[in-house]
Amino acid sequence: QVQLVESGGGSVQSGGSLRLSCAASGRFFKMYDMGWNRQVPGKERELVAGTTNDGTAYYGDSVKGRFTISRDNAKDTVTLQMNSLEPEDTAVYYCKVRYFTTRGYDSWGQGTQVTVLS
Repeated sequence: QVQLVESGGGSVQSGGSLRLSCAASGRFFKMYDMGWNRQVPGKERELVAGTTNDGTAYYGDSVKGRFTISRDNAKDTVTLQMNSLEPEDTAVYYCKVRYFTTRGYDSWGQGTQVTVLS
């Protein structure tokens, strides 16, 4: 089982920046996609950004050009740099990873609040 520890988040003025980090630990054979989703109360959880094992990044349409995701395979960490934040980015952000032991599993972090003030 893989455990995730998230850090970062908080409150920032519109136009500001924040960085989220997520570290994975535990027993697994291989780590596949690592990324971030977010959720606003009353809405479904949505993809923010993800990165494949070879470092290919993908983004939700609403954050393209503003957010950058990166990962360190040696440390099993994934980082989300969020720039030009908007009030609409306010949400709880969840780290998510897919890993393989005997089969594929998903693991989620506990969530970290990001609040963008207008």
